[in-house]
Amino acid sequence: MPTANKSAKRSATKAPAAGRPVLRRARIGDVPHIQRLVNAFADKGEMLPRSLNEIYENLRDYFVLEDKKKIVGAVACHVNWEDLAEVKSLAVAKEYRGQGHGKALLLACVEDALSLGLSRLFALSYKPSFFVHHGWEEVDKNLLPQKVWVECIRCVKFPDCGEVALIYQLEMK
Repeated sequence: MPTANKSAKRSATKAPAAGRPVLRRARIGDVPHIQRLVNAFADKGEMLPRSLNEIYENLRDYFVLEDKKKIVGAVACHVNWEDLAEVKSLAVAKEYRGQGHGKALLLACVEDALSLGLSRLFALSYKPSFFVHHGWEEVDKNLLPQKVWVECIRCVKFPDCGEVALIYQLEMK
């Protein structure tokens, strides 16, 4: 993701190109739509499900893509430790995939992490190739801090979820 640092100065709300979804911070009214989008992938075993309660509690972590008043993409950037945040629940509606929207959501997390002064992002994913394509590195889950495992031990798929751990080192300027 070589353009991440250049983009860090831009606002979290992007002006849309003609016919393009708007990237913005999530709002209260988005929560049921985020849950529907994420859980549609979870129902297919491609992502972990999120409860309404979890999304409400972590709403400030979320970015969404909105097109014609419909949420078509979502992602969360959740701070875990002084130098580390997790990219969670990255989802783009099927008809919007392959158009750079996943990358835009991922970049929003990079920009957010940079603005907070973080040095690393991590993700746990069933689709690691997307992250690797954008400069992330696969790592052993055991390299992640124990604080990360607090959520994992509550998961119905623990300890054999099959997710791959990935890290992205942020370049602080």
